[in-house]
Amino acid sequence: MIIDDYRNYLRLERRMSPNTVTSYCHDVDAFLESCGREPSQIGTEDIEAYLGKVSADGLSKRSLARLLSSLRSFFDWCVEEGEVKDNPCDRVDSPKLGKYLPAVLSVEEVTAILESVDLKAPFGKRNRAILEVLYSCGLRVSEAAGLRISHVHLDEGFVDVIGKGDKQRLVPMGEVAANAIRAYLEDRPEPASRAWDDYLFLSRFGKPLSRVSLFNLVKEQAMAAGIQKEISPHTFRHSFATHLIENGADLRTVQEMLGHESILTTEIYTHIDTRTWHRAVLEHHPGKQDS
Repeated sequence: MIIDDYRNYLRLERRMSPNTVTSYCHDVDAFLESCGREPSQIGTEDIEAYLGKVSADGLSKRSLARLLSSLRSFFDWCVEEGEVKDNPCDRVDSPKLGKYLPAVLSVEEVTAILESVDLKAPFGKRNRAILEVLYSCGLRVSEAAGLRISHVHLDEGFVDVIGKGDKQRLVPMGEVAANAIRAYLEDRPEPASRAWDDYLFLSRFGKPLSRVSLFNLVKEQAMAAGIQKEISPHTFRHSFATHLIENGADLRTVQEMLGHESILTTEIYTHIDTRTWHRAVLEHHPGKQDS
């Protein structure tokens, strides 16, 4: 089946992460099923009609852009494989997106969440260590869930991270995060299988934590701290980068620590910094208007 061949191409040749492969293949599979025709019979008007349909169903512009990216990748592959002559997506305009500014926690909000963890509760030390690592190292949720003990160098103060595309990067880790991990390791449950011996964060059943588990942990701890913002594990990553730049960190350095391929991706945090600076000026400038 063509979707299986495409999946193998993404996984083996493009070396995309499992989550990205699943996302792309899901998008393409849904489109082909809706269209009901072979790729060689699909034209630009079919792409536009499908995008119009899912847009009318409430799909956001950002999700539409991702969907079009999935279809464009698939038909590029079809061209390479000789399945089609031209990519029907080439003449489709991408949705116009506004500047995306992710939610960011203040230093005080991060501190409130970290300190809200009850270290005496079951898995309190684990949860505190997870939150410390998310903020101290700016890890993606999948990177935190898959973190290995052998990749955490507590005495040297850094983490060896395997990121997207199996790319490796070294990220400094503060002493507070290192101490939180040391405390957790004293109570870490026995792995349920030898295959999970090296996974750092385990569930009460001795299995590696899922991405969903980390999402739920962050949301529950934010509620416990009285934080009203809609946040996720990625919010800690955004906050990590923003706080570094606000305190004078070099953009290239932040790019390397986040594992961004392009510095253009990292530049979003300079916009967040500017927004913070702009708000501070308006709040404290003597010429501000009375509210």
